[in-house]
Amino acid sequence: MRVVLADDHGLLRESLAAVIDSDPGLHVVGQASDGAEAVEVVGRAVPDVVLMDVRMPEMDGLEATRLICADPALQRTRVIVLSMFALDEYVHRALRNGASGFLLKDARPADLIDAIKRTSAAESLFAPSILTRLVENYLDAAPGRPGLRRLEEHRLTERETEVLVLVARGLSNDEIAARLHLAVKTVKHHISHLLAKTASRDRAQLVITAYDTGLVRPDPRRAGPCAS
Repeated sequence: MRVVLADDHGLLRESLAAVIDSDPGLHVVGQASDGAEAVEVVGRAVPDVVLMDVRMPEMDGLEATRLICADPALQRTRVIVLSMFALDEYVHRALRNGASGFLLKDARPADLIDAIKRTSAAESLFAPSILTRLVENYLDAAPGRPGLRRLEEHRLTERETEVLVLVARGLSNDEIAARLHLAVKTVKHHISHLLAKTASRDRAQLVITAYDTGLVRPDPRRAGPCAS
């Protein structure tokens, strides 16, 4: 699994590279010190996953993420945004610009490795607390007729709709399988259909679909999202 690192702090890049290369299934194939260089390096290396810092000179990581995710030649490349700060604005822009995950830089090495592998397998990675704030503050699609009509246009089956709701709640494939009493392989099959039917790049975009259509919305009575 090929990884590119983008961060303006050389010492941090080298530390991240050492952690990543310690796993036999991962290999750092490029590094960049700013957003513009990241776009260039990623275009040349075509990695599976990019670890992208937010605050960088020349071009920030969020704009670099947008350019990378908009490039047809990089359809299989996934971006994980790294930041020292869990600012809602950063998370929102990262998701809207095509990022597949958002990690804080204080994450444990094991969590970083797991995030890279999960993201490469088209699973999104947003900590539940981050996802909840994101939904409450930005993806505030109120349920109504227009949203419901957009959902119907996707022609989802009843089971696919159930899976989409659970994806939007931040559940993993294993958790969805347990909740719906399905095999994990079956859940992956449903998610593949969801990605195709909604023209979504990955699970992060499925979350957007669920909230934008009004299928799922924040519950004002508690701190987490719920089905509408």
